[in-house]
Amino acid sequence: MKKIGMSLLIAAVGGAVAIGGYKLFENKQNEHMTFEEKQKVYFANNPESAIMSSTGNPDFTEAAAAVSPGVVHINVTMTARGSRGGGGSPFDMFEEFFGMPQRRQQQPRQARASGSGVLISPDGYIVTNNHVVEDADKIEVKLTDQRTFEAKVIGRDADFDLALLKVNASKLPFVKFGDSDHVRIGEWVLAVGYPLSLQSTVTAGIVSAKGRQIGILGEQGQGSPYGYGQPQEPIVRTAVESFIQTDAVINKGNSGGALVNTRGELIGINAAIASPTGVYAGYGFAIPVNLVKKIVNDFKEFGTVQRGYVGINFREVDAAIREEYKIDDIHGLYVFDVVKDGAAAAAGIQKGDIITKVEGRTIYSSSDLQELVARLSPGDKVKLTYKRDGKERDVAITLKAQDLKKSSSDEEVSASATEIFNKLGASFTPASDAQKKKFGINSGVVITQVHRGGMFEYFGVEKGLVVTHVNGKPVNNVDDVEAALGSTKRNIVRITGVSESGTVEFNFPIQY
Repeated sequence: MKKIGMSLLIAAVGGAVAIGGYKLFENKQNEHMTFEEKQKVYFANNPESAIMSSTGNPDFTEAAAAVSPGVVHINVTMTARGSRGGGGSPFDMFEEFFGMPQRRQQQPRQARASGSGVLISPDGYIVTNNHVVEDADKIEVKLTDQRTFEAKVIGRDADFDLALLKVNASKLPFVKFGDSDHVRIGEWVLAVGYPLSLQSTVTAGIVSAKGRQIGILGEQGQGSPYGYGQPQEPIVRTAVESFIQTDAVINKGNSGGALVNTRGELIGINAAIASPTGVYAGYGFAIPVNLVKKIVNDFKEFGTVQRGYVGINFREVDAAIREEYKIDDIHGLYVFDVVKDGAAAAAGIQKGDIITKVEGRTIYSSSDLQELVARLSPGDKVKLTYKRDGKERDVAITLKAQDLKKSSSDEEVSASATEIFNKLGASFTPASDAQKKKFGINSGVVITQVHRGGMFEYFGVEKGLVVTHVNGKPVNNVDDVEAALGSTKRNIVRITGVSESGTVEFNFPIQY
């Protein structure tokens, strides 16, 4: 009996060790999976029944029930100021003390705004619009079951109007990815979000157009990722617009919410409306999910978007172009200039060529090229067809990267670590082993992006710096950074980092 008991004990321990090892391996693998791969694994292990209409007519009830729990309400708190000479500085009192010009300004006040977001994984990752959270000091996420979490910004980008947030939770409901390439004009769709500060709201409509450009991001100072404009303009404008247009009703507050098909699959992130009054007047616009997938995976892995560029300055072929340059083409992109040492130049594309197809698809507008290239990264290849001297030629181009309140010194900081994290205004990714070896450090996160309006931007902290310690604690990932910020004392955040020029230290006063 003793031998049998010992054998059973050994078998049990061995089984536990095997299961534990497998789980450790599984968790390690999950860390490096894209959001789309995670979803495929989840739905492979949790098969769902097909959503069918019970009457033969469009039936949205099942799709609405499946999606609504995964669409969250985002409430943002930000600091608003009134001033005569511009925004306030954390060092205003020092400027006044040392006789520097003083800017008369009102006391900071708290402002609030709200929007929507979409859970895309059970471990708390949320995609929303950049404009929903870009000025946030504090971000609060509320689920349909009334649970509330504080969120931190993993990455955001104004050129795509997308942001990735993270809440510390698990086993959350999330929305299944669809395929925006297969969306058809006339297809029924649902918009899910929190318009006009209402609770979860579902509206229905159809897809009325694809690949729409409405100039909303260009108005904010971005433009096209290929220098789209007149030939004398520099190639510095980088915004991407290729919206799905729908007549499903959306309003203020729907920003960042879900556009889904009747199968309950996410096909877009609602971003804007076309309206002369600021409220719904017929058309809404959503960012295609196939573009969203690429951007959020970049945010998670790198903290910033990894963009590849063709390196041309172009305009869509229209009547004016045809008349001026004596060409007969109806569609395509006329190349005004080619960036020196860029991807197009390396592939032999020249000024005066007409780009007619991308990956075999006819180019009807600049968004046809814009969206597809925006899904790729530096080093990826894309097949372009161009016309020169009346003959079409195919070429494979390898994309290249672009060559951007309380003042008492004795008072403990009252803000949460997540709020301070967002106020710093930066994205981080773990330092590689090679970087640690290069600088002789044992810990570190790399600043991959510095966001507009944050403390890092104000004090000139540049991306590329390797942050080794926050408030004296070693950091190796964004969770370490947030945890270390929880020990902030006297409203001062202490940052230690290394760069090519040596070790640097910053002390940031956190103002409310």
